[in-house]
Amino acid sequence: IDDDVHTHIPELPDYGDVITLRHLVHHTSGLRDQWDLLRIAGWREDDVKTNEDMLYLACRQRALNFRPGDEFLYSNTGYTFLALIVERLMGVSFRAFTHARIFEPLGMSDTHFHDDHTELVVGRTSAYVPIGQKYQVKIPMFDTVGATSLFTTVEDLARWHTNFETGVVGNVVFDKMHERGILNCGKQITYAFGLSVDTHRGLKSVQHSGADAGYRSHFTRFPDQGTAIIVLSNLSTANPGGRVRQMTDVYFKDVLEPSPQSETSPAVSETVFEVEIFRADYVGTYYCADVDATYTILDEDGDLVVRHYKRQKYVLDAEAEDVFRGKPESWKFQRSADGCVCGASVSTGRVRNLWFARRG
Repeated sequence: IDDDVHTHIPELPDYGDVITLRHLVHHTSGLRDQWDLLRIAGWREDDVKTNEDMLYLACRQRALNFRPGDEFLYSNTGYTFLALIVERLMGVSFRAFTHARIFEPLGMSDTHFHDDHTELVVGRTSAYVPIGQKYQVKIPMFDTVGATSLFTTVEDLARWHTNFETGVVGNVVFDKMHERGILNCGKQITYAFGLSVDTHRGLKSVQHSGADAGYRSHFTRFPDQGTAIIVLSNLSTANPGGRVRQMTDVYFKDVLEPSPQSETSPAVSETVFEVEIFRADYVGTYYCADVDATYTILDEDGDLVVRHYKRQKYVLDAEAEDVFRGKPESWKFQRSADGCVCGASVSTGRVRNLWFARRG
């Protein structure tokens, strides 16, 4: 668990600090998240994605979000790597490995890691996203596993839960699975081995959620009560986590501690920066080698607009001098010694400081 990830994935660049498998497990590696990288690279949701694509993109990254172990920041890249490492060590696909070692022994006959998006699955639901007064189908085009692509049912997840009581599979690692990560500063985080270990109104809870395309899910175990609440949904606007909390508050109402009182945050005034006369400073084309993508920033009707030929355009709103907020990316421009904009660091929630060099 404390192996250097380069022992198993030598293709990954050397970032100067050791990234261990433990870092991958606890989301403390600093690796940039694969989904945000794909979006910035211009991949569309209906493009087919494989583990090879994820590895290729990850190996293009010239920097990390932070020094390994310094922070917790969810990175799907880490779990794709873990699945890849299992395949390289065991010599079989991750799907075959998990079927033989976990799902088949537990009788989870309707569960598998879906590594072929064209494969027909009996009883599979489509997923949907609301568009105005109508709905559209929105299913993942994934041939990638590790961080995603688990096909399952409520009944099979109940069998998974029961295994923590019976110990049919993996009982020797149950304690390890619930060990929470520790940062370099000594702070303990709630994320353990693919599980979040925390409390809800006095009850110990072990949980995880999931969201891909139009699918949403949440699984919470209450180990001291021997109970689990599982919610699966095929609608993008569903809130399974909220539903689980509602059900918890009803089912355990007699033993729960009082709800913590939420504090009202003071109103924060928004400062508006006048940057209109400087829009021309930022207009141009920008290239990022890490994702091999070129973006164009234009002045359109008084707005700074970011364009990529495979994505919807978005507007940049000024937050400070040379700092702009966009949805979903924010841009922090840098200037050379002569005062001209030479590039920008682009960030999202799970990707920090992708360097885009100005090309014109």
